[in-house]
Amino acid sequence: MKFKPVAFIINIAITLSVGALGGWATAKSVKTWYPTLNKPSFNPPNWLFAPVWTTLYVLIGIAAYLVWIRRDKIVHFPRTVAIYLIQLILNLAWSFIFFYLHEVGFALAEIILLLAIIIINALTFYKINKWAGLIFIPYIIWVSFATFLTYNIFILN
Repeated sequence: MKFKPVAFIINIAITLSVGALGGWATAKSVKTWYPTLNKPSFNPPNWLFAPVWTTLYVLIGIAAYLVWIRRDKIVHFPRTVAIYLIQLILNLAWSFIFFYLHEVGFALAEIILLLAIIIINALTFYKINKWAGLIFIPYIIWVSFATFLTYNIFILN
């Protein structure tokens, strides 16, 4: 299939935009509220989150592009898009719930739902394009870790 640079850039721009909105919701609390929380010993340093999330958003965008270029061959393309968009919305919602609203318990419940939808998204993409599904593995691993971290922060606070 021929590479479509505009579609490629748009798919990555969408995910990076979600990341930017999440970053906006996070920015103030990372300096004010977040440092006041009790955190487990395995809590990563703050500087690690931006490069990890940026990389993940680029990977998510690449996966979406790999599915988008096959959209004409996907019987349930609207359902596939809906799963993808729900996953992005839940991803963004976690930042607002945790960092903007300071609702750690609600954020824990939300991230568990997010992780389930990410796995569903990965499996859906895998059926369309194996690489698109496999690209989600680092995202699944990171959000699994983030779920465990959120759980520990909830317990400690």
